[in-house]
Order: sequence, then structure tokens, then C-alpha cells
Amino acid sequence: MARSPIPDPLRRRHLLEEALDPARALAIAEAYLAEGRGAEAVAFLARAESRERLATLRDQALASGDLFLLRSASTALGEEPSLEQWSRLADAAEAAGKERYAHEARRLAQRS
Repeated sequence: MARSPIPDPLRRRHLLEEALDPARALAIAEAYLAEGRGAEAVAFLARAESRERLATLRDQALASGDLFLLRSASTALGEEPSLEQWSRLADAAEAAGKERYAHEARRLAQRS
């Protein structure tokens, strides 16, 4: 049986606490992304300083209406989502039936 490249939760925590080679961090992030686990990939993408992949995740969050992914990717990029981004996310969330995300994104858009 092949060993998963995704660390268990305890190992994940330890990896993020220690000095992690950027290439290794990127490989772990890509393993998470391959399984559709973008939110868990963010910390490893940040460690790998992969701004392009973080921006891609942010854009995916905007398209799918994923509030948590938008927040975490934006934070890792050192940016705050703009009014336009919150509005786009709210529209996408509403279209996907994610009413809570849509409501929260609209509330955050008003604060921007």
C-alpha cells in the first residue's frame, strides 16, 4: 500500500512548526491540492512562498463562493479582500446555494 504524501494532522503541525524546505512545502501543498483540499494547502503554499498558487486559490475561492478559502489565501498573500472581491464571492456563494457565505460576504463588503 502506497504511503500518502499528505501528512497526518500531528505531522502537519510539526512540519509547519519546523524549518521546512520550500520545495518540500510545495510538494506537500500540491498533494493537498490534488485531493481538493485547498484550505489545508494554504499554509504550505505560504511556506513555499508560492504567490502564484495562492492567487490561483484565491481566484478559485471567488469563483466557488468559498469564504474561508478566500480569507486564508488572502491572509497568506498579505492582502485584504476588496469590496469587489467580497461582492463577487457573495454572488458566487449565492449561486452555489451557500447562503451563509453569501450573507457574510455581503456584510464584509459593506465594511470594506
